Amino acid sequence: MRVSQDRATPRRVAVHRPVQCRTALPQRYDDPGPGAGRGPAQNEYVFELTAEGQLRTAADDDALLLWAAQGLTGGARAWTSGRAVAVASPALSGRDRIAVRGPVAELLPLLDEVTALVGPSYRPFGDADLLAELCARHDGLEALGRFGWMQRTATGLPPLDTGGGSGAGSGGRGGGERPVAHWLASDELDEAADLIDRHFPTSHAHPHRPGVRAWAGVRDGAGRLTALVADAWPAPTVGLLAGVVSDPVHGRGRGHAEAACRLALAGILERSPRAALMVDAWNEPAIGLYRRLGLDHRQLAAAAQRRADGADEADGADRADGAVRNR
Repeated sequence: MRVSQDRATPRRVAVHRPVQCRTALPQRYDDPGPGAGRGPAQNEYVFELTAEGQLRTAADDDALLLWAAQGLTGGARAWTSGRAVAVASPALSGRDRIAVRGPVAELLPLLDEVTALVGPSYRPFGDADLLAELCARHDGLEALGRFGWMQRTATGLPPLDTGGGSGAGSGGRGGGERPVAHWLASDELDEAADLIDRHFPTSHAHPHRPGVRAWAGVRDGAGRLTALVADAWPAPTVGLLAGVVSDPVHGRGRGHAEAACRLALAGILERSPRAALMVDAWNEPAIGLYRRLGLDHRQLAAAAQRRADGADEADGADRADGAVRNR
């Protein structure tokens, strides 16, 4: 596999033009350079995509890859070879990740090239069937499990009813039978962190860690913070909900998490054409809630690099962060 270093027209017509890689990849597989991967499929070029418009074209406007790219800022990078696309993003929703799509025969050598560049801590993820085939054909990859990606657009669906208001009795801080969410102020974040720590300690989204743009929450009639959801790791055209949690005693079964999700979704869709989240595959109640909010389900999977001793490079299975915990 070669890396384009000139302006020759690539065989991959979806890319606007060949883009020189900022970090040197091996020039040829018969001159591999350090860390080169397996042999080429059809001796394809690798092109780095340095603009989101290029990625949108190469990835067929796939919201998953566009979200992973984070606008190609903060260290995220994207490449294409043939019809395969890979987006490497550091510290994305708690992990170094590589979002992938394309035919397996073309993706395998591209993934090896990208992994040689970014390192084995990066976990491939994408459509479940694609990841299963990648793991079956690549002895260096270990399947970690499946989870859901759910998304909706700002158009073509009924608007989200958030209840409105921001004061006591109408903004989520006062009493009333119908829970109403509000955006948390900075002086509420310690209480939000306590709710997360008690009822969703494995959440990647956390008030005291980077990545979250804003928190939506609900308070009950006694003033207790009972539900939370984060607007986190936003990309220019895709926003993400994460860290969905509710208090098992004071929030469960009362629609508090749903109210917080409605507000966060509406906020995301005011600025972005799409909103999405990740959810555990087993969590049917959460999936049902998100379907009611207009999100469509897509099954994903993740993998990890297997070390020479047979263990995964990163301990622990990959996990979604959009489950309604103790809803």
